[in-house]
Amino acid sequence: MALEQTDWETLHHQVITCRRCPRLVNWRETVAQRKTRRFAQWDYWGKPVPGFGDPTARLWIVGLAPAAHGGNRTGRIFTGDRSGDWLFRALYKAGFANQPQSIARNDGLRLNDCYISAVVRCAPPGNKPLKEEVLNCRPYLIKEFHLLTHLEIILALGQFAFLNLLQTLEFTGLGPFKPRPRFGHGVELSLTPHLTLIASYHPSQQNTFTGKLTESMLDTIFLRVRQLLTTK
Repeated sequence: MALEQTDWETLHHQVITCRRCPRLVNWRETVAQRKTRRFAQWDYWGKPVPGFGDPTARLWIVGLAPAAHGGNRTGRIFTGDRSGDWLFRALYKAGFANQPQSIARNDGLRLNDCYISAVVRCAPPGNKPLKEEVLNCRPYLIKEFHLLTHLEIILALGQFAFLNLLQTLEFTGLGPFKPRPRFGHGVELSLTPHLTLIASYHPSQQNTFTGKLTESMLDTIFLRVRQLLTTK
């Protein structure tokens, strides 16, 4: 069945207008009002951040949540922070993006065969959403999974995304995953003959500054994605 644009528009509207989590609503709006000095001239987005990319994508990338002065500022996932710098540089090198930077919603960035979203759609304090906040956001992740009808590879950025994706996929009828697969950089899990879950360290500053995740390590993940897409 052909994917209706209105399905995505409806989902994005539901995400952007969501106010299910009072703690997150208060935090994202407070950050947007107070801003930070280096972005004092910005008109912060200050709302939940919807997914972004190609609705016919075979690759779905899922992270943790928008950054307080990244996605919460720009209104686009992984846009305007150093994690996004690493991710989009790798996507560009692998041929999934038309440019290596993601700065603002109107910067001309386009994704090809790739869609990006997050487990939680609002910036959480300390990058640590509560369990009930994760559960409140889960229906959006499930809806994206069903709308991505060409999906072949899911890439989980970080342990948080990996474990929550396993739980989310069980809600869709896949699994159960018992015992739970252990997270590790480069871990692959065959979900069905046509769908693979891959894990990667998150391109957070904590990981990239310490060398836990290097540029070549992230590039290798996308080389593997390309290899799988070519052979399927």
